[in-house]
Amino acid sequence: MNTTIQHVEPILGTLNSTVTLPGSKSLTNRALIVAALAEGTSVLTGVGLSDDTEAMLGALAALGVRTEVSGTTVTVHGRGATLAVPTVEVDANQSGTSARFLLPMLALAGSGTLTGHEQMRARPMGDLCDALRGLGAVVDGDRLPISVAGGVTGRAVSIGADVSSQFVSALLLAAPVFPDGLDLTLVGTPVSQPYIDMTISVMEAFGANVDAAPDRITVAAGGYRATNHAIEPDASTATYPLAAAAIVGGRVTVAGLGARSVQGDAEFAKRVLEPMGATVFVDEDSIEVRGSGLLDPLTVDLGDMSDTAPTFAALAAKASGTSAVTGIGFIRATKESDRVQASVDELNRLSVDATVDADGFTVIGADHVPAAVETYEDHRMAMGLALIGLTRAPVDVIDPGCVAKTFPGFWDMVAELRSEAQASPLVLAIDGPAGSGKSTVAKLISERLRLPHLDTGAMYRAVTYAVLTAGVTLDDHEAVRLAAENAEIIVGPSRVLIDGEDVTTAIREPEVTAAVSTVAANPGVRVVLAESQREWARRRGGAVLEGRDIGTAVFPDATLKIYLNASVEERARRRALETGDDDIEAMKAKIAERDHQDMTRETDPLTVADDATVIDSTSLTIEGVVDAIADAWISAEGR
Repeated sequence: MNTTIQHVEPILGTLNSTVTLPGSKSLTNRALIVAALAEGTSVLTGVGLSDDTEAMLGALAALGVRTEVSGTTVTVHGRGATLAVPTVEVDANQSGTSARFLLPMLALAGSGTLTGHEQMRARPMGDLCDALRGLGAVVDGDRLPISVAGGVTGRAVSIGADVSSQFVSALLLAAPVFPDGLDLTLVGTPVSQPYIDMTISVMEAFGANVDAAPDRITVAAGGYRATNHAIEPDASTATYPLAAAAIVGGRVTVAGLGARSVQGDAEFAKRVLEPMGATVFVDEDSIEVRGSGLLDPLTVDLGDMSDTAPTFAALAAKASGTSAVTGIGFIRATKESDRVQASVDELNRLSVDATVDADGFTVIGADHVPAAVETYEDHRMAMGLALIGLTRAPVDVIDPGCVAKTFPGFWDMVAELRSEAQASPLVLAIDGPAGSGKSTVAKLISERLRLPHLDTGAMYRAVTYAVLTAGVTLDDHEAVRLAAENAEIIVGPSRVLIDGEDVTTAIREPEVTAAVSTVAANPGVRVVLAESQREWARRRGGAVLEGRDIGTAVFPDATLKIYLNASVEERARRRALETGDDDIEAMKAKIAERDHQDMTRETDPLTVADDATVIDSTSLTIEGVVDAIADAWISAEGR
């Protein structure tokens, strides 16, 4: 029995990392097969080296395919359809892609026996074996070890696509070197369709001619063309550091994986993390997630990205409510472990309520207790469960070495996330008088810098709404303070909640507008909300905030303090444009009176912080102000 344990402690602070991940295992093994079947020499760069790819490389060697590995570059000397008959059993070890993709290769070679790890021997292969029999091969067995004799003679066959997309991919990868190509009919709705699409994209990169329809795929004979091919970072692996940002709080960027990805799991950030409350940025060659550690519950169908189910289990365990995953019932018999039952059992072990459903599982998020969790020799279970230990209470992961199947550097990555975590948030504080453009500039600069923006005005309005709803008299300072202290206020990018109620529209009502200045002047309220603002920024690892005391009282140690000003005349002109009131003189008088009140109030008056950068926006465009602040931020962040 393996008793090795990896102790995972909560990360103190928030994340602030850019992560470089190994190449996609799925893409790597597809590209290795195609390059082996091409005529000539191909060079694969960015290859993800792991137990699975080592199994594939060893199997290709048994088939007479010579490869040379240098770092993450693999040179493959393809043999076309003239594969060697293996003299020993071909071992797929624990690699599902290797086992499925290699079986048609043995048919091309003419004969051979395919075997694998005990865990792999329990996984189904029958549908693929039947399809090869339908194409003329003699196949002995439906589970590993399987022997193949005789080559492919037929062209048309059907296969059940609702069990494993790897069966479909296995036939497609070999199809260009079948004597007459392949006419493949798909029976049932394909599971994990993005993986079939991925297979076709690799085939086409090596010159294959593929005509794909929802229920039928035709591949022309003619072989592959050797080429140089770059492997993307692994999108399934990327879900772990990106989910860590959502669970712990802060920022994680995965480099090299972005909008151009051919991997379906690259959609995980947008389809799962964003609906659960994280902010997601997807560029051409990167995915960035900024989280707060506060997760909304979610029900989602992950049938087309089922490898992410253990990652979702960890997220669901930390969400504030009931989450569920559907569409993944098929993985119970086709993966390294029964990831549905295993996820439920291990969450229960951590005292998180989870149950198995007909097509997935349901989780009620809760604080977990320290415990040792089983991994079932399943790399994805190990990596998913490790995420839970990054917050609140430690988790001991049994048999942590199983991550080597696809990501040998996983524990090093976790250590790197921990070492780069920051104790204090990066804060851009923008203060200034009314009408100086703070709100507009704050929103724009937050987008430019990809820092979350806290609308402090909305926070004060929310407190005012809570005070009015409680029926508290505004001149009862202590009662107003208690109402502010007792209200659970969540200010998000598009919604404001008080005690779970959406008050986004209600806080803009005239009654609130009329009372907000009085409530905001309450010293006790300012103390309560200042702490709330600090906590908001701390959870996210950074923030842009604007107001009248952000740099002087709320964040005296802000990364950068801006004092944004403009002449009274210019501010009056701007307000007149906003309101449609063309009485400039009256507007000037109102602004001057507001300035006096802000600058002379007893608690946290409006002043210029000693270390603030003063920007006079009177004669500047909004873009000019944003550019000036962005330049100052770059200098301040680098100090």
